[in-house]
Amino acid sequence: MKTTSLRLIAAAFLLAGVTLTRAAIAPAENLLPADTLGFFTVPDCNALRAASKTSPQMMFWNDPAMKPFHDKFMAKLTEKFVTPLEKDLGIKVDDFLSLPQGQFTLGVTANGSNGHDDVPPGVILLLDAKDKSDVLKTNLAALTKKWNDAGRSLRTETLHGLAFTVVPLSTNDLAAILPHRPPVSEIGKEPKPAKPGEIYFTQYQSLLVAASSAKAAETIATRLTGGNAPIIADDTGFAADKLSQFRDSPTYYGWFNGAKFFGTLMSAGDDNNADPDAPSAMPSFNMAKILGATGLGGLKSASFTLRERPEGSSVVFHLTAPEASRNGLLKMLTPANKDAGIPAFVPADAVKFTRVRLDGQKIWAELQKMVANISPQYLASLNSVIDVANTMAQAKNPAFDLRTYLFGNLGDDLIIYQKPPAGDTLADFASPPALYLLAVANADQAIDAVKTLAGMGAPQDSANGTRDFLGHKIYTIALRATRVPGATEPQPNSLYLTTAGGYLAISKNTGILEEYLRSADGKAKSLRDQPGIADATSHIGGTGGGLFSYENQRETMRSTFKLMKNSATDGGLPMFPPAFRDWVDFSLLPDFDPLAKYFYLSVFGGNADADGLTLKVFTPRPPQLSN
Repeated sequence: MKTTSLRLIAAAFLLAGVTLTRAAIAPAENLLPADTLGFFTVPDCNALRAASKTSPQMMFWNDPAMKPFHDKFMAKLTEKFVTPLEKDLGIKVDDFLSLPQGQFTLGVTANGSNGHDDVPPGVILLLDAKDKSDVLKTNLAALTKKWNDAGRSLRTETLHGLAFTVVPLSTNDLAAILPHRPPVSEIGKEPKPAKPGEIYFTQYQSLLVAASSAKAAETIATRLTGGNAPIIADDTGFAADKLSQFRDSPTYYGWFNGAKFFGTLMSAGDDNNADPDAPSAMPSFNMAKILGATGLGGLKSASFTLRERPEGSSVVFHLTAPEASRNGLLKMLTPANKDAGIPAFVPADAVKFTRVRLDGQKIWAELQKMVANISPQYLASLNSVIDVANTMAQAKNPAFDLRTYLFGNLGDDLIIYQKPPAGDTLADFASPPALYLLAVANADQAIDAVKTLAGMGAPQDSANGTRDFLGHKIYTIALRATRVPGATEPQPNSLYLTTAGGYLAISKNTGILEEYLRSADGKAKSLRDQPGIADATSHIGGTGGGLFSYENQRETMRSTFKLMKNSATDGGLPMFPPAFRDWVDFSLLPDFDPLAKYFYLSVFGGNADADGLTLKVFTPRPPQLSN
């Protein structure tokens, strides 16, 4: 008897284990259909909530000092979006916000379109409520009842054994946010009326499934009920990205099916179906030709992952574009595997720094090829502009040739760094001191080329001339007058150039230019020696991939706070529309110093290999929050 009881108990545990295994909801890639164009997923919403509570960004947003600004913004958000949504759909948003416990996925599918029809993309939402399954069921039942009571014509459709409630949509509710195409029309005919939108939704165990069409929902229903419909996990491109990019439990990630998306666009044929009897002066464009020339047709996939760790936040972006077929923009933006570290001359108080090892001459050659492949007419226009510049310059220098003086002189190193604004006016914030360093073979020729190009846009005052500084010549080039915030009239605008250390140095601020020339003595403190940078850089694999960037987020945020607060007293920033200014009352922002503890620094680095291009970003946790 005792043995029998133990066997029954063991069998019960075994059956319970089997039941729990069957109840587990599959990850997004094992449910989304094979024609998925892209998706975003949070594998574990509870883990995301836990990480968000201690993230510097959320701690900053919820700091008591931010409460007046925070509360006004959230009140506007509720007024403009939440309340109308609740009214249109007859729901309470708060009833659903706590439901995501497991995965939350939003996907977009081709929805059966072949690129030649008016079929809109499909939209899919997956939400796993886990132990809140009963709450989800109750909320869905209440929502369905409200819609029925409001006179909506709901119906039920069964897909592979799952009963879906189908809700017709109007432009007053969710139809407004679903992707759609404009009505298709032919010359001399009335446009076809847009098809009414619908939402299919059902609950399977703890999973809410919502889709914009039966086609979009069909594969999910098949997989949930044990069927074997093709899914995105079967895609070889996704499988490769999953292995290399999505391992180690990311907090959330996203994937874009470039092969499917651009393949569909390329199959669509000509964008301009012009009448041959009425030719246009503008060149006719073919989508396949444009995508092929720009290199986008060779982009197999794109992905990103974010991981929250105790030491900081890490984001990785990856473009899968095989080197053998890489061309156009993708080839132009591929950095060489050379050192992109911070040189000793970059001052310690620089708040931003970027260095990229791109070969300027190769970029120019690839650009010409790309333009020619898109339209020979456009390449001819580009060459005409260059010829005009040559004609102007050759009046003073018969040997001048822009192709040689500028493009033929380009090296493979570009450095940009920026310092804090010199003052607290809007004009100071609009134009902080920044220096651009471009590696060139012949600096004098490069300067002549820049002066020639500037002369085509604005008359040059010969009285400005040049001046000597520590054995170097600083050239002044007049630019078109610009409107400066706070000024009633356009203000004079100049560019300053010099050469040193194999670089053409360009800036609109003479102070940072002179500081660069003085740095040759090696006495100034360097940015690369500042605390935290070396450790953060180790998290992105170093600086040997040809691209590196740094930002002192504490100081850039300090400047942003000053800008926002100053703009409040000056009537608001003119670049922000009035509706936006009504949302964000910058006069309610507190002093920045008590909030500085939430900000530190960030770095990112990039590299390319035979598979594609990768960009890694790391933001360490601020030391004040780690203690």
